Amino acid sequence: MQFGDEELSLQRLEAAVDTARNCGFAAISANDHFIFQTPWLDGPTALASMIERSGEMTLATTVSLAVLRGPVPMAKALTALDILSEGRLVAGVGPGSSERDYDALGISFKERWKRFEEAVAVLRALLKGEPFPENARYYPGSEVELAPGPLQDGGIPLWIGSWGSKAGLARVARAADGWLVSAYNTTPDGFSAARSLLARKLEDHGREADDFPNALATMWTWVSEDQAECDRVLAPLLKRDPVELRGQVCVGTAEHCAELLSRYADAACQRVYLWPLGDEKRQLELVASEVAPRIGPRAAR
Repeated sequence: MQFGDEELSLQRLEAAVDTARNCGFAAISANDHFIFQTPWLDGPTALASMIERSGEMTLATTVSLAVLRGPVPMAKALTALDILSEGRLVAGVGPGSSERDYDALGISFKERWKRFEEAVAVLRALLKGEPFPENARYYPGSEVELAPGPLQDGGIPLWIGSWGSKAGLARVARAADGWLVSAYNTTPDGFSAARSLLARKLEDHGREADDFPNALATMWTWVSEDQAECDRVLAPLLKRDPVELRGQVCVGTAEHCAELLSRYADAACQRVYLWPLGDEKRQLELVASEVAPRIGPRAAR
């Protein structure tokens, strides 16, 4: 995603991934929009272009638009990513929160949740060998067999994004292999409360809550000792109060970012996908050198 005058390019992407790998980060991820307020590379394509440079890092989609891309073409793309990365893919999916994306494809935004339920069921059938949904309404004719199939034993892990609503967490407990939550739509306390609710939902389905993976996505990141600079970077983008945002995202001093990430670690958040708001190489180096050493031992990058 492009902020300011720094244009998107292969070289910029390569520099960011090289830095993440050399600094010991655990994963690289790509979000998904078709239409956005700023230029945006296609997520799966950008992720595929970095497979060779990613080393042993996990590749993740955080999240891909299952409804709009359609479960069959999405499953095909995800399988290709899994095979070409030698089984390092985690597929995060969601319906998406932007009505503009739906308008661009002529699909009703109001139907997104019904469509998403069916899309996830089809994806699980294609990627994990589970039964196809009966009487499919939105994706009929999708009962096909992918060839080649995913490389990973048991298929590609399918994580579902939810900001923490009861309905969303029930969906995660019922149909997901992991939970993704949006950093700028929660707080450490909110994450902790939602995780407790998710644990109860998982238990209702006979699933172990302690072993269920989670991650925090869309963690906007800009490390600087100049707080006024940080406020200028983020607040205009999201059109929200910078004071409110300080308690949610890693935009601020190294001490602030480390304290926030430590609070998420204490809330049993297992992984955080950082999203530098430009100057990726420098920002990732600052996180590795100035933020990470101050984070509690439970935190992961």
